[in-house]
Amino acid sequence: MQNQMMRALPQKSSSTCSPMLLRIIVLLIIAAAAPFGLGQTSPPLNPQNVTVGNRSFALNLPPEFSISVAAQGLKRLRFMAKSPDGKIFVTDMYNLADNTRGVVYILDEFDPASRAFKKITPYLTGLRNPNSIGFYTDPAGTAWFYLALTDRLLRYKFTHGETSPTSEPEVLATFPDYGLSYKYGGWHLTRTIAFGKGKLYVSVGSSCNACEEKEEVRASVIEMDPDGKNQRQFVSGLRNAVGLKWIDDQLYATNMGADHLGIHKPADTMYALADKMHYGWPYCYQSGSARVIDPRFNRAGKKMNCRKMPLAVAAFDAHSSPLGLEYFDKTNTKLKGSILVGLHGSTKESLKRGYKVVRIRENRSTPEDFITGFLDGVRVNGRPVDILNTGDDEFLLTDDRAGAIYYVYRKQ
Repeated sequence: MQNQMMRALPQKSSSTCSPMLLRIIVLLIIAAAAPFGLGQTSPPLNPQNVTVGNRSFALNLPPEFSISVAAQGLKRLRFMAKSPDGKIFVTDMYNLADNTRGVVYILDEFDPASRAFKKITPYLTGLRNPNSIGFYTDPAGTAWFYLALTDRLLRYKFTHGETSPTSEPEVLATFPDYGLSYKYGGWHLTRTIAFGKGKLYVSVGSSCNACEEKEEVRASVIEMDPDGKNQRQFVSGLRNAVGLKWIDDQLYATNMGADHLGIHKPADTMYALADKMHYGWPYCYQSGSARVIDPRFNRAGKKMNCRKMPLAVAAFDAHSSPLGLEYFDKTNTKLKGSILVGLHGSTKESLKRGYKVVRIRENRSTPEDFITGFLDGVRVNGRPVDILNTGDDEFLLTDDRAGAIYYVYRKQ
């Protein structure tokens, strides 16, 4: 594209260009690169100090927003959900190992003065990697609490005001609970759930960094009735879609690309999912706006025509690891029409990719920085995970490195 633009410019017989012509060329190249996430600019951010435990550091936000620590002293906090009785539930996977020490907490009694929760209650303990939770009220009026673990999906009848389950769990689905060790690229042990159009959707990550799966459920999103019946594959080819969210009538997913293609590709992505579509992995990937063949699994495009792979709604830097996403509708004052995405950050800290929250504005595909400072030079202060809208221009943000939850709000 850049070469086409440059050929269209008037050419001089001299081997050198005038300063004015060079300036025009640079501006055109920047303009062409902007849709691919290159040359992007973000509004200025202001530093604000926060203290988590015995560590103080600065997080940078737009000047009209503030941040406080709403909860701390926890472990590997992940995803949140609001219960029918107005409380915040959050998962805690304990640490990076495949373990059974996970917890679901209830956050309660939010104090507007301190901007923190006064009460944190364990709701369920001894869980195998609880990543995602959700609530659903069926047509009969019964409220249910859903819990996605590595090996199974559970639901409990939910009673308003309860601080521990008052019913026995139902097993709605089981999932493969093994894979290649991290030495060989790692397997994905988290499951994420979302409700929409009367159905329940569950994302299940791949068993490897890059391989051809033997089990259809891997690297896919499955659909089922809220009671677990009528299960089917909804979409495939998503290596690790940890973020899953219905926005209006559309299901969105964040997805992490493979790790064997270098430090600058593939792009990590956010898709608007369409039924029965294949999103490329392991045969194709997105780099910039291009759809590219992975020669390891799709030599000469014999396994999949990459031109048929859907393009992402938004693309992020390679290895930035997008996780939770949240939409802010037009009732919000400053964030209206925006999606915020938590970029967890690369496991290779030296790449300095991710470690921030980005904003995707309505009708724009290029993310812009919204919260930075989780990576300060070589020190990792935190790793953003999930975002939960709690009101007009305010939200909660989980951090699974610091074991904290932040409250972000618009200044009055």
